[in-house]
Amino acid sequence: MIKKVLLLLVCFQLVSCDPAALQRTLDALGSAELSTSEVSSGLKQALEIGIGKGSETLSRKDGYFKSAYKILLPPEAQKVADKLRNVPGFSNVENQILEKINRGAEDAAKKAKPIFVDAIRQMSFSDAMNILMGEQNAATSYLNRTTSDNLYTAFNPVIVQSLDKFDARKYWSDAVNAYNKIPFVDKANPDLDDYVTKQALNGLFSMVENEELNIRTNIASRTTDLLKKVFAKQDKK
Repeated sequence: MIKKVLLLLVCFQLVSCDPAALQRTLDALGSAELSTSEVSSGLKQALEIGIGKGSETLSRKDGYFKSAYKILLPPEAQKVADKLRNVPGFSNVENQILEKINRGAEDAAKKAKPIFVDAIRQMSFSDAMNILMGEQNAATSYLNRTTSDNLYTAFNPVIVQSLDKFDARKYWSDAVNAYNKIPFVDKANPDLDDYVTKQALNGLFSMVENEELNIRTNIASRTTDLLKKVFAKQDKK
C-alpha cells in the first residue's frame, strides 16, 4: 500500500504527468494488485466454466451425434461395416454403431464435470502468469498436457458403463466376430473402449478451448469479478 501511495504522489507532483501518464501509472498499480494466487484461481475458474458448459452441451441428445464433435468410426470399423453389408443382422451396422457410441459419449458427458473439475482444482499453476499471457488456448493446452492420462483413467470406466447402457460394446463385438469369420480377412479388434474414450475427451477439450477463447476475447462472457480482473491484464498485453 505504501508503495502505491508513493507512486501516485510522484506522478501528481511531476509537471509532465499528463492524464495519459497518470492512467499508465494507475494501470501499473492495478497490475501489481493481481497476485499469482488470483491468476491461478481465475484460470481455474475459467476452465471450470468451460468444463461445465462443455459437458452440459455434449450431454444433451445429439450433443455428439449431430454436432461438430460427432465421434466417427475408426478406419478398422469402417472396413468391418463395409464387409458386413450383406450379412443378415448387420446390414446397417455402420449407422447402428455410430449412434450407439455417440449416445454412450453423451451419457458419459453428464458425469464428466466432477471428474474434470477435481483435476482442475488439483493443478499447480506456478506458471499461471505465463499461461494467462500466452496463446489463446494456453490454459486448455496446459490442462490437456498435464491431466490427460489421469482424466483418461477416470473417464474410461464411465465411457464403458455408458456404452454398455446402449449395448454398443456387445453389438460391436457381435459384428466383429461375424466379420472375423469371413475367410481371408485381417482379423479386427472388437474393443471400442479406448477409441471412444479418447474421442469423447477430444470433444470435451475442444469445447473447453472454445470457451477459453470466448472468455479471452469476449468481455461480456467474463461473468465473475475475478474473471474480469484476471483477464483484464491479458487484454493489455
